[in-house]
Amino acid sequence: MLATSLLFMTSALYAEAIGGYSAGCLKNAVAMPLSGPGYQVIRSKRLRYYGHPDLIHYLQVLASRTKMAGMPDLYIADLAMAHGGPFSSGHRSHQTGLDADIWFRMANRPISKWEQDAPKEWALIDEPSYRVLPGRFGPQQLNLLRLAANQPEVARIFINPVLKAEVCKRAPDEPWVAKLRPWVGHFSHFHVRLRCPAGSPDCQPQAPIPPGNGCGAELASWLKDKPQLPKVSMSYRAPTLPSRCGG
Repeated sequence: MLATSLLFMTSALYAEAIGGYSAGCLKNAVAMPLSGPGYQVIRSKRLRYYGHPDLIHYLQVLASRTKMAGMPDLYIADLAMAHGGPFSSGHRSHQTGLDADIWFRMANRPISKWEQDAPKEWALIDEPSYRVLPGRFGPQQLNLLRLAANQPEVARIFINPVLKAEVCKRAPDEPWVAKLRPWVGHFSHFHVRLRCPAGSPDCQPQAPIPPGNGCGAELASWLKDKPQLPKVSMSYRAPTLPSRCGG
């Protein structure tokens, strides 16, 4: 335990997020333990469970808070690779160790080895119709978003526009609602993005959130247009990384 704590402290001292969230890398990353109080990491064979120490700390604190609130374990999905950089498939971001996917589905029992590699997604919305599925977005999901967003290190959280609209109905006056930003997909999870940490001078910060709670015209345009993920993955050109990333 002491050796693990010293390793974490050393990594935290020298860790750096370099470049942008969608074109960057990560120095001295920390591996998220695959299970801990209040959470379980899923799809670990992808080796996407590394992050800046600030992200690992954030997730562990969030899990402890949800556990104290009487909620089941969280499912933590993609963070970053050991050195950051672009994935071969899936996300275009998650490159600096400051992004994490958290499922809305929670666990009331330890996940089996078989299920850990290929857990069943639990969609909250019917994507073609842009409607919330009955019983899927309840008080636990709302409180999970509240606990996740209501931390100063969080720059924003990406969620499906339909779920943003549900939050706007239920908690429009809570300040953290402004951090929830609508984005295509995200029908079974939400995506937390942290601010650039101290000690990372080459980290490119996220643009500031516009004034207001985001429940007005911007959200209305998303709901009107009903953007959806393409059925076939679009071609992806790897970004040009900062020179400090070796690319």
